[in-house]
Amino acid sequence: MLYGSRRTGKTTIIRHLADKYGKDVLLLQGEDMDVSMSLAQRTVANYKRLTKGKKIIVIDEAQAVPDIGMVLKVMIDNIHDITIIATGSSSFDLVNKTGEPLVGRNLVYQLYPIAQCELKDYEDHITTTRNLEQRLIYGSYPELWQLEDADEQQTYLQQLVNSYLLKDLLILENIKGADVLYKLLQMLAHQVGSQVSTVELGNRLQINKLTVERYLDLLTKVFVIYPLSGYSSNLRKEVTKSKKWYFYDNGIRNALINNFDALHKRNDIGQLWEQYVMSERMKYNAYRKHKAQYYFWRTYDGQEIDLLELKNGKIQAIECKWQSSKKVKVPAAFEKAYPDADFNVIDKNNYLDWIGG
Repeated sequence: MLYGSRRTGKTTIIRHLADKYGKDVLLLQGEDMDVSMSLAQRTVANYKRLTKGKKIIVIDEAQAVPDIGMVLKVMIDNIHDITIIATGSSSFDLVNKTGEPLVGRNLVYQLYPIAQCELKDYEDHITTTRNLEQRLIYGSYPELWQLEDADEQQTYLQQLVNSYLLKDLLILENIKGADVLYKLLQMLAHQVGSQVSTVELGNRLQINKLTVERYLDLLTKVFVIYPLSGYSSNLRKEVTKSKKWYFYDNGIRNALINNFDALHKRNDIGQLWEQYVMSERMKYNAYRKHKAQYYFWRTYDGQEIDLLELKNGKIQAIECKWQSSKKVKVPAAFEKAYPDADFNVIDKNNYLDWIGG
């Protein structure tokens, strides 16, 4: 299973695989109606005919195939000596709608917009430093690398938001209120790094809290946003019920608020930096198969830490600061409650040590 939002390069990867393995590969496009109808005939005989002589079966945008989870299960269980690669820009049918038929039968990979840790073999340190502002503003979607003009990059990101990222939601979930989803994303874009009230969001959108929560869950399943929950193990005064929401890519966030101004003109550099560091840290851990869990930490009296990373039983507390500062100290309540935790500040002078650059 290869997951990732649209336009992150999943199709490019599988085309490279098809070129490499040639006649051994059967490449199917899940959004093609003929392919969908062929796979809908869920019999072993049909699938054996379809895959005859092939060793690798690739189904691109597999979430578009009805009951794809059961389709894959039948193929995996009854056709030997084949490998199936299924890509998806949403996790709807692949896992959530089919009673999880693939549990124990699959390996899952998530593809993100280009990670800084992927670029270290292609950029020297000076180039990476020079490109930091570009990535904070325009993000890291692969096709941006082919667009040198700022106007073209802005147009690309706005079209990506309007035409692609919500496509699976509107098709697969039969959501009619695309404008509501867009407004919800805009509201989240303005509140990056802040605790978000679903009641407040619902009031402003004139929908109920449960609908807001459903939409947030759906937006997570198409890999546009992700939540951080509050962490607590033993203190009653720690905030645990609320969430913070972040975008996987800064360019998408900036397209939603229609702000591509240079850093020196902005008042949200703290939000841009926090989101960038967190997303790049997640990419770094994911691509190195480091199993990590992520939280924020806050007490009701206002003590807080941007990111807690839990890995191998160890807590890594991370504070994100654009400007380096020696004045940042670990909150007293946190230090008392978690004396064995590490505390670090990530700024623009040391960030590459944390995100694999």
